[in-house]
Amino acid sequence: MPNKKAELHVHLEGSIGAETLMAIDPSLTRVEIESNLTCTSFAQFLQGYIWVNKKLEKPEHYALATRHLLDSLASQGVTYAEITLSAGVVLWKEQDLAAVYEAVWRESERSSVRTFWILDAIRQFGPEKGMEVAEFAVSRRNQGAIAYGIGGDEVRGPAHWFRDVFAYARDGGLHLVCHAGETTGPESVWSALAIGAERIGHGIAAVQDPALMARLRQDNIPLEVCISSNVCTGAVASLEQHPVRALYQAGVPITIHTDDPAFFRTTLTREYELAEKVFGLPAGELAANGFRYAFQTGE
Repeated sequence: MPNKKAELHVHLEGSIGAETLMAIDPSLTRVEIESNLTCTSFAQFLQGYIWVNKKLEKPEHYALATRHLLDSLASQGVTYAEITLSAGVVLWKEQDLAAVYEAVWRESERSSVRTFWILDAIRQFGPEKGMEVAEFAVSRRNQGAIAYGIGGDEVRGPAHWFRDVFAYARDGGLHLVCHAGETTGPESVWSALAIGAERIGHGIAAVQDPALMARLRQDNIPLEVCISSNVCTGAVASLEQHPVRALYQAGVPITIHTDDPAFFRTTLTREYELAEKVFGLPAGELAANGFRYAFQTGE
């Protein structure tokens, strides 16, 4: 396994395990937590994700989650991280996004892991809500915000809705990421590319389209592959059927990540082990890609 790793696709809220949740809300039981952190479909995952988010009632809850995530990453040899904060959900809960972001940013500044933040809008909430997140993200460019992204339900929030939002974020100095091709087909990845996405979250549906794989290869746009996530949400039928090897063999740039490790019972170390032992992929090369495609160069 590589000594140094970069984690580019991990959701803060999806990293919050039982110990952290019980510290936030001592009334919770392990049984209740485990039942809400278990998923066999993307719809069930979204329900659990909302449940966790509703437990985050104060900025200090977000700060605690940040500390625990970064401690875990550091123990796995992660030296660089870009953590996704579901800013769109914070606004949906009518919480103070500035206070929440201040808390997580300050906490991440204390870590040995060099950390930046991706502020994520929820695509099915629409472009107006997405613009609120983009405006805030641009305002925090000098306080750790490095990129703007959209996640959530690809079907109910098509990427083309966010063309102007992406342009605003790009003009404001942010990098652009987009979840796409996770639960829908390759057309979702094409749409993400059309609005300027520099990295694709998941993107595994690209394997169905040779022209798309050629485009990703030609433009050097990586797929942030999260193997366990795709199995747990039913995006692929089984571990053995995951297309990561086919994508790699086609020359598509690949990075390896955890997505929501608390839900998918995984770690970044385990994801590298799966890539290497199940799919025969070179862990050292994949780890180097994590740094190569990071938005902040240098270690």
